[in-house]
Amino acid sequence: MSQHQTSSSKARIQAENIGGIQDTSVEFSPGTTILVGRNATNRTSFLQAIMAALGSENVAMKGDADEASVELTLGDETYTRQLSRRAGGVVTDGDPYLDDPTLADLFAFLLESNEARRAVAASDDLHELIMRPVDTAAIQTEIDRLVEERESLKRELEEIDEVKGQLPGLEEKRTQLETEIEEKRAELEAKEAELEDADADVEETREEKAELEDKLDELRSKRSSLDDVRYDLDTERESLEAVKGERRELADELDELPEAPVGEINEIESEISRLRERKQALESEVNQLQSVIGFNEDMLDDADSTAFQGLLEDSSGDLTDQLLPDDEVTCWTCGSEVKNEQIEATLDQLRQVSQTKISDVGDLDTQISELNDRKRELKQSQRERERVERRLTEIETEIERGEETIERLKTQREELTEEIETVEAEVDELENEDYSAVLDLHKEANQLEYELGKLENDLERVEGDIADIEDRIAEQSELEAELDDVKAEIEDLRTKIERIEANAVEEFNEHMDTVLEMLDYANLDRIWIERVEREVREGRRKVTKTVFELHVIRTSESGAAYEDTVDHLSESEREVTGLVFALAGYLAHEVYDDVPFILLDSLEAIDSARIATLVEYLADYTGYLLVALLPEDAAALSSDYERITEI
Repeated sequence: MSQHQTSSSKARIQAENIGGIQDTSVEFSPGTTILVGRNATNRTSFLQAIMAALGSENVAMKGDADEASVELTLGDETYTRQLSRRAGGVVTDGDPYLDDPTLADLFAFLLESNEARRAVAASDDLHELIMRPVDTAAIQTEIDRLVEERESLKRELEEIDEVKGQLPGLEEKRTQLETEIEEKRAELEAKEAELEDADADVEETREEKAELEDKLDELRSKRSSLDDVRYDLDTERESLEAVKGERRELADELDELPEAPVGEINEIESEISRLRERKQALESEVNQLQSVIGFNEDMLDDADSTAFQGLLEDSSGDLTDQLLPDDEVTCWTCGSEVKNEQIEATLDQLRQVSQTKISDVGDLDTQISELNDRKRELKQSQRERERVERRLTEIETEIERGEETIERLKTQREELTEEIETVEAEVDELENEDYSAVLDLHKEANQLEYELGKLENDLERVEGDIADIEDRIAEQSELEAELDDVKAEIEDLRTKIERIEANAVEEFNEHMDTVLEMLDYANLDRIWIERVEREVREGRRKVTKTVFELHVIRTSESGAAYEDTVDHLSESEREVTGLVFALAGYLAHEVYDDVPFILLDSLEAIDSARIATLVEYLADYTGYLLVALLPEDAAALSSDYERITEI
């Protein structure tokens, strides 16, 4: 249901058993409409019918009726309301304009019993009435939730600040480890070169030292295997880091991809199917209408023909029953005499209906096209998400496999290191002084290999810590922006009530000044509202509450200004003040966004000239202004206003 029906369309009300109305159908245009009549001419009942269609519960049924209904048509939209008398009272049903009529009941439906209008004369709590539509409990609940979210974001940012302090030390440690690794690798390369030279010397006496040489060969083989493992380990680490980088990029891409609401594609397909069925039905109706129109056009061309009279009665009697009798042409449906103009008028109506339905078919085509575009967009987004999610799954497998390979290579490196130490021990047992230097070189190379592996492990751990901290730091700007948004939302909610209060006071004071100047009441300078804080007792405790104090300023015969009381206002002044207070609520709560109607009744306490001025002033603030007036009061208003005299 549209809550923002434009106010550029004619409106039609059809009502049964509302108030004093038994059955009526009335059409009126946008702008100001005057309901002219004496008392007991159903003007108030008509306004209640409009209220019912708009959603109000403040509607009376006809006293002798058990069922009542009202239908409001605005442009292409229709709103309905049914009322039924039951043992427990009156129950309602239908599809009214408003889901919640609270604001409209208070500030737009200004009949005699309207609470805002009566508030001034009754000295009611003006602040409570203005703030009644605002769910302050819900606002406070939302504020509490946002405060918790704000504190959580603050804690996250504090944690980021803490880990930020660790980053310089970790980066320094990384640089130090990289330097040590380079130095250790250079030292190992030099030791291996020295070992190769020593191994070349050993080759010369190999035949004499066969057993020891076998051990040295085994030692060289294992050291070569250890070199291969170390190379594979470096390569695997680089590959793993590349895959993790791709995973981060894909995760960011996935976060940016829109996710279609569950079932939205199915809902769109269902809606497309429904619209196509509707289109097919409309096209069928258009074809039938075109057949009827064509047939009648042919019959008009040959008015004396009666050959198809029976066929027309069987196939399209419902449509041609509208033809009206006259004495110039014999109607081929009923045999009576009708004017050509009447038949042409009926055909024009049929043509208009046909054109409307053709236009509806075009609208349905547009809707279907837009839904198909949306469906394609959702499916493309869905396919892209599936591609990214599929690749992320593959990457997780690759990472798991890479990490397993790295662990396996580390284990293999440790095993080779232990085996080399074992072989070195066996060579040492041979106690051959000629080979002690070679053995020492192998031990030194093995120790360097062990130290290099330890340094690489330390570097890997430090780089992982740095990456984690950098990821957290990358979230900082986003978290700060989110925190700013939450703070702004909290502030907005905390000031929402104050803004409404201030707007209501400002609107009342501004419009009251303008209206009083226009209406020119003698000895009445100003009526204004002051927003003040008062300490009041609630139970056993005192609380501070906002109240609206209404001030009346008059001028004495000597020209001195003095403050009067509301009780001393004339009936006319009180009525005007009440209406302006209702208008302030209408504007402060932006009721015009929900319903483009203001309804006025029971203005007899105000003189005709001032009613005319007031109506002209209020007309600027709504799409439809309906005013019920006595004939003598209506005579003072502009003749440009639409008038309704029979309901």
